[in-house]
Amino acid sequence: MTDIRKDLRDYMFRGLMFESEAGQFQAAGIQVGADHSQAEERLLSEALAPFGVSRRNGALEMARLYAVLHCFENEVRSLIRETLEEKEGPEWANKLPAKIKQHAESRQKTAFDDSWLEGEKSDILGFVDFGQLASIILESWKHFEALMPSQHWLKQRMDELEKARNFIAHNRMLLPSEFQRIYMYVADWNRVIGL
Repeated sequence: MTDIRKDLRDYMFRGLMFESEAGQFQAAGIQVGADHSQAEERLLSEALAPFGVSRRNGALEMARLYAVLHCFENEVRSLIRETLEEKEGPEWANKLPAKIKQHAESRQKTAFDDSWLEGEKSDILGFVDFGQLASIILESWKHFEALMPSQHWLKQRMDELEKARNFIAHNRMLLPSEFQRIYMYVADWNRVIGL
């Protein structure tokens, strides 16, 4: 074996051994490698530094809430996609309510044609408005009724969360009691759906 091949083999073997042992250290609560959280905190602190303390604190509270709503909304999209794909087959998207499908396809086409943004564009549900997600579930209620207590339960939570989501999307500050209501609705959904 040539020296270069031996050196390469030894290097790769040491890397694999380190990776294996690093997992054990991390499981024991020992930090291995760079601490990205401190770097992220520093970058966020620098980006927010020009703004007043009150504005920064409000932004951080809203960012936490936005993260929860982002996860919630995308979990609802996943639930719809997975359920309809399982029950309706691979052509499930063709069976979406006509107005909703048309609206989503129009927005998707605009994203492909006119946008400089290169994020996810292939998922039709990504172009469905939040408020339309409940309509899709209600249209296909027979596939979802075993998951949810009632159509009223679904509609009430989705309507309330849509109002809050739109409020947040326009960078308006909520009251602490409104934060709690949103967290309660999301936790209720997660409990019922089984997240």
